[in-house]
Amino acid sequence: MDRRALLGRAGGAATLAAGAATIAAPAIAQTAQPTLRWRLTSSYPKSLDCIYGAGEVFARVVSELTDDRFQIRVFAAGEIAPPLQALDAVQTGSVECCHTTSFLYTGKNEAFGFATGLPFGLNTRQQNAWMYEGGGIELMNEVHRKFNVYGMPLGATGAQMGGWFRKAMGPASDLNGLKMRIGGLAGQVLSRLGGVPQQLGAADLYPGLERGTIDAAEWLGPYDDEKLGFVRVAPFYHYPAWWEGGASTYFYVNLDQWNALPKSYQAAIRAGCAEATHWMVARYDIRNPDSLRRLVAQGAKLTPFSRDMLDTCLRTWLDIEKELVARNPDFAKVHESWSKHRDDMRIWHRVAELPFDNYVAQASARR
Repeated sequence: MDRRALLGRAGGAATLAAGAATIAAPAIAQTAQPTLRWRLTSSYPKSLDCIYGAGEVFARVVSELTDDRFQIRVFAAGEIAPPLQALDAVQTGSVECCHTTSFLYTGKNEAFGFATGLPFGLNTRQQNAWMYEGGGIELMNEVHRKFNVYGMPLGATGAQMGGWFRKAMGPASDLNGLKMRIGGLAGQVLSRLGGVPQQLGAADLYPGLERGTIDAAEWLGPYDDEKLGFVRVAPFYHYPAWWEGGASTYFYVNLDQWNALPKSYQAAIRAGCAEATHWMVARYDIRNPDSLRRLVAQGAKLTPFSRDMLDTCLRTWLDIEKELVARNPDFAKVHESWSKHRDDMRIWHRVAELPFDNYVAQASARR
């Protein structure tokens, strides 16, 4: 082979490669994604590592998926916004996004309750199915747009307990005059039965119970409730929580900020929310059993609600639900989808899952 010809061809190839690099470099620069630094205000204190920690898991995933170009710093309740005003801060644009519980904002529109869970409503698995396959996220965002935010689930608690009471609860008449921290539309049930619902953040619950400014508080379940120390001031631990079958927590972002994001960053947010939700459910399911055992050892009086309590609260809620459908068009539109999927999923649950669960429970008890 002619050595000079070979060198010539090699030199030509190098020239072409250099030219290609020169041409390609501006194209790469043009598609580079922006560097963003956002703040997320949480409605939860750092001490509650599951529910607060889901926000940190979310932020970590978003950062990793964008090679650290999109970083979201998580602030605990009260650091930049009060826990019950996280959504308000996002609406006004004073902070880009938040992690909160949607039913805190049913005073703005009762339809916000669907994003967390309604009384006697869906369990965590059913809520997830409705949100992701039943059109729940899209329906909720039709409501959210009216408040200048875009939202999606970020976390779920699984099944909850019915709360801590300074005195044991018997029939539904025991709710008359009861001052109770209770979230969302369940407060309307309590109010109609003579109780006095209170909206309080986690940090205010123990002092309220200790001083007697509230008589009862529902928060979440054993793992968080143990950390908050309720057993020392309100020993009657009732169940089940009829306020919602399994509460979802929610991510809200200012609508203008969301629309301005590159599609890849929007996808990173969706992925981060989903990952944090799986993490949070698993963490509670693993930790709740041991916490429940410790609480009972510390003196918690584990007591089911009476049938009269549950039946009366259910009848009251069904009346309220009908009234909300009749007078709130947003609630009615979301309810049409939600209730259909609720009924369908309950049929499936009764046919396939409930018999299995009941058999396993009975077989285990016989061993």
